[in-house]
Amino acid sequence: MTIRNIIGFIATAIIFVVAILVGRALWVHYMDEPWTRDGRVRAEVVNIAPDVSGAVVELPVKDNQFVHKGDLLMQIDPSHYQIAVEQAEAAVAARKAELTMKLDDARRRADMDSLVVSQENRENASHTANSAQAQYQQAIAALDAAKLNLERTRVISPVDGYITNLQVFKGDYAIAGQAKLAVVDSHSFWVYGYFEETKLPHVQVGNKADIKLMSGGTLEGHVESISRGIYDRDNPQSRELLADVNPTFNWVRLAQRVPVRIHIDKVPDGMILSAGTTCTVVVKPGA
Repeated sequence: MTIRNIIGFIATAIIFVVAILVGRALWVHYMDEPWTRDGRVRAEVVNIAPDVSGAVVELPVKDNQFVHKGDLLMQIDPSHYQIAVEQAEAAVAARKAELTMKLDDARRRADMDSLVVSQENRENASHTANSAQAQYQQAIAALDAAKLNLERTRVISPVDGYITNLQVFKGDYAIAGQAKLAVVDSHSFWVYGYFEETKLPHVQVGNKADIKLMSGGTLEGHVESISRGIYDRDNPQSRELLADVNPTFNWVRLAQRVPVRIHIDKVPDGMILSAGTTCTVVVKPGA
């Protein structure tokens, strides 16, 4: 065997060994190491619905604008609610005058001699005064409710965040309880990484994680929690409420993906996060 053949044999052996090592490394990387490209940036989206109905007379915000907690988002026409407050104040004044009259009447009857006013009349006057007291308290409660409705015509932001997908305009009619706009809470961003079930044994709560956005940015975080259940698509109910079990092929088994919640430890200055964008999540076991 010539030296050239020996060198060729050794080179071939080296290439073969390197190929095996690279193949094994790739197999371990893709099949065992806890990472996934199926990650999603998530955030809490607060649906803003007015407590009262009315026309929108003021809209000081724009789409995608940042707002602070307590900022005015929209103003409902307060005219009807201001009138309701004035009516409630008048009712309180009337009930108060009636209560004063009933108390004075009950006090006079209580001071009269029993030969002039019977015991029954004294008791009736006292009960009438108590009823007037209850009606007065009811009028005060109605006034408080009217003032609250007037205050709720100012729809304010409950969180710091960004107005998103603004579809309400000045002049629209807002209905109580129906969401008119949404605010993405700027302090609530997190990442959901959908890991294959074969990789879950390598994921523990508290593990450090690298989050690589498709935009090119990188975030640091840690595993906050692991979902304890996903929907079983192979076992829905049939129309007869029986288990509708699909047939499976024994030689094909796909690993299910389980959501793992990743807490973002810090967002670099200038980085823009948008809920729904995709990312790659790499968990560092033991870190």
